[in-house]
Parts: sequence; C-alpha cells; structure tokens
Amino acid sequence: MAKDYYETLGVSKGASKDEIKKAFYKLAHKYHPDKKEGNEAKFKQVNEAYQVLSDDTKRSKYDQYGAGFENMNARGSGFSGYSGGFEDFDFSGFGDFSAKGGSAFGGDFNLNDIFSDFFGGGMSGDRREQKRGRDISTEINISFSDSIFGANRQILITKTSSCFTCHGSGAKAGYSMVSCKTCNGQGKIRESKRTIFGNISSAKICETCLGAGEVPKEVCETCKGKGVLRREEEISIIIPAGIRDGEMIRMTGYGEAVWKGTAGDLYIKINVTPHPVFKRDSNDLVMNLNLKLSEALLGAEYPIQTLDGEIQVTIPEGVSINEILRVRGKGVPTGKNKRGDLLIKLNIKLPSKLSRKSRELIEQLQKEGI
Repeated sequence: MAKDYYETLGVSKGASKDEIKKAFYKLAHKYHPDKKEGNEAKFKQVNEAYQVLSDDTKRSKYDQYGAGFENMNARGSGFSGYSGGFEDFDFSGFGDFSAKGGSAFGGDFNLNDIFSDFFGGGMSGDRREQKRGRDISTEINISFSDSIFGANRQILITKTSSCFTCHGSGAKAGYSMVSCKTCNGQGKIRESKRTIFGNISSAKICETCLGAGEVPKEVCETCKGKGVLRREEEISIIIPAGIRDGEMIRMTGYGEAVWKGTAGDLYIKINVTPHPVFKRDSNDLVMNLNLKLSEALLGAEYPIQTLDGEIQVTIPEGVSINEILRVRGKGVPTGKNKRGDLLIKLNIKLPSKLSRKSRELIEQLQKEGI
C-alpha cells in the first residue's frame, strides 16, 4: 500500500508549511521512543513524512508521483527508467502461483517472499545505506522574558556520543585503520543463491566493519572499538527571540551517535513560565492598569515597569473603561530593529464608599450634566 504522508501527519493535502511543522512537532513529541508511551515505528513514519512534506521540491514530486518518487528517473518508461532495484517494486499483485493450471513452477509460492528474501537487506547495486543515529528529545523551562528576547542555555543530557578519546574512529591512539578482512574492504558481502530464475546475487552489510570497509588496527580502550559510548554531554542551546510556549527547537546532529554514520537530531520542547503582569497576543504584549476615577477624569502620568525597564505613560483626560493605550515598539521582536507593541488596558476603579464631601462634589457634577 502506498504511503500517504499527509494522512501520517494528520493534515490536508493543501496544508501550509506552518500546519505541517506544528503537526510534526506534536506527533514527534507524542511518539518519541524515549517517552514512556512512545512508539519508535510511528516516530520514524512521522519523521519520514515531515522530511518530504517540509521540502518544497520533494513535496511537489511526491504530489505528482507518490512515495516512490525519490527512486524514479522517468515515469512510464518501464524498467529502463527505474533505478531503485527490485526491492522498490511490489510483487504482491502477482498473488500466489499454483501448480494447478499447468504452472511450470510446480508449487505454491509468492513472488513477494522470494524477492524480499533476496533483496530485503536494503542494499541495491553498489549503494551503501547511510547509518543514522536515533533522534532524541527533551524539554526545558524558560522565563517569559527569555521567550521574548531570546537567550543562551546550557543543558546536560545523557546520550550515546562520539568517544572523546578516539573522536569516533574506534582506534587506539597512534594506530590507524586497516582494511576489513571479512569483506576485503568492500563494506558488504555478496551471496549467490540458486533460484527458479537462475543464480541471483545479493549483498548484505558486513557484520565486522558494519559497512565501513575498515576496522581499527588496535581498538580504543575507552569505547572498545565502537567509536561511541553513552555519556553525559553539555549542550549549548540558542533560544530565538519570540519563541512560543510549546514550540520545539531542532538541533541537527545532536541526537544519538553511531559509528561511521550520521548522528540523529535533538528536539527540545520549550515551556514558557507565565508572567504575572504581561500576556502575549501575537507579537504584542498586553497588560492591565488600574486607575482611580480622578485619574481617568483628569489624566495622569503613570510609571510602568516593562520588560525593557521603567517608562512613563501619559493617561489622557476623560479615558473610558477598558480603553486601550498603545506604546509602540515595546512588544515581541519580529525582525531586525522591529518589534510589536505594548497594549495597556485601562480599568477604572470606582470607590465603594463616598465621603460626604465627595458625594456633594459628584452631585454638583450631576447637576452640571457631567
């Protein structure tokens, strides 16, 4: 069955990049293998779908040709236009051939089983699969101010990393790498099987060098020749200005390391601590300001403690309840020398009790029609 990347991420075919990104972050956090309720198979499916749909070129080809687009040189040209090898074809449509009806094969078998047996190792022709480490995730708490202006944070995380002694080579200091004797430096071992179609050759990754084609002459004592080991590592994180609560930062190559391969990615979920005064509305900051009735009627100068420091705000005469004052450029950074605004919502506090003199003054104002 063809893969439906849109269905995997739970988005429509016309989904925007933003919608695809949000759907991926949500599912990646849900299914990550490090979580108690994680699911490694689903996590890989979600990651594969995102890698295609987040790239405009790949997405366009996927929409046109489907999930096999990466292996196609031409469409509709038969085997001559296809470079993916037998493992990219689905032979399930042939069904089960039987000896009944004069079958020359003399028994029940399924072509899918045969070809998966020969080519299921994942290596096609002379191609070598690039090994990749697991993606990992974590989360950190930051202050509201750091979410607005950005910050640098250091975290300690325990993961499989390159060996600090041999720097990932697996070789003891002073010793070089030598050609693997098991595969003669090829990184793979060829096998030939006799089948109903004749002799068919296949290849599998060498278990000694894991496809690298070379091994250490003397192994590193720290990692025992593996090139990687599980250890605690300090990682510096750059938190961009304007990041939102629940967003994730992807750090390419900071996930689990593998010998002679590419490290996975690190996903960091950002939890923003709420502020007692300010709330965020898109790129603006919103706050409430309580005024006395006299200040609302006569106006006033009011000191406001913003995230940038204290400023003086002029309250004009005769403001109304819930009126909003706008202070330009005191909101969320949106680009180079650009920021949102600070919105001050005015709440007028009415006195619960009036003195005799206050009552007389208000009655006088009432007589004057104010």
